[in-house]
Amino acid sequence: MEKQPSILLNCEQLSVGYVSTSEEKPVVENVNLQLKPGVFTTMVGINGSGKSTLLRSLAGLQKPLAGEIYIDASPLSALRTEEKSKWLSVVLTGQQISKNLSVLELVALGRQPYTNWLGKLSQEDKNHIEQAIEATALEQLRHTACYALSDGQFQRALIARALAQDTPIIMLDEPTTHLDLHHKASIFSLLKNIAHEHNKTILCTTHDIELVLSLCDEMIVIQQNKAQQDTPQNLIESGIFEQLFPNNRIGFDKTSRRFFIK
Repeated sequence: MEKQPSILLNCEQLSVGYVSTSEEKPVVENVNLQLKPGVFTTMVGINGSGKSTLLRSLAGLQKPLAGEIYIDASPLSALRTEEKSKWLSVVLTGQQISKNLSVLELVALGRQPYTNWLGKLSQEDKNHIEQAIEATALEQLRHTACYALSDGQFQRALIARALAQDTPIIMLDEPTTHLDLHHKASIFSLLKNIAHEHNKTILCTTHDIELVLSLCDEMIVIQQNKAQQDTPQNLIESGIFEQLFPNNRIGFDKTSRRFFIK
């Protein structure tokens, strides 16, 4: 019998959203999710469904309205910032990063949780940096300034930085924004390989549903303030994609795994 991967991150009865003028505004409610090592999970839903809000809450960047998130059975809320940075790395859309840095310098920033107060890199730090650059196929660009990279190459460098951080969990918010189809597929394939080959727990939000249906191991679909997690095939068979978009203007063909305009 094949051994099932253990649960690394999970949440129970989680509700996420915002507080405005002392009033709570939940976006996604009663969420129960499990993220496992070596599994590439994508989170999908229409614009405004709460994908980024849920991801930021799972990453500890935004306080949930209710419920609890656990990392390795410990409450995320009880971990200090430096402890979180050794468990979880995050790649967010629109992060303020100087593009005057070289690829090597950017990736080296991933070692900040481990360096001393002088920021001096040990041999172990350097090894992690080199392994991250190799894993993301950036060897030939290590000394290239980030402003000279294509959008796809820069995204790979951000992923390399997260990989150099050497955390069990990596979360990414819309990592393929502004990329063409070829580079979208390249990034998703890279994330899948990292999850499987490095035994990482990877979660990313995306609008590219058709693309990730054939690449991810599990999916989280957000619809009508609820989150449903399962394998892509089970979700397809459940019929959830036929009702994903409002007004029934967009249909989904289970055989071709493609959306179409009615």
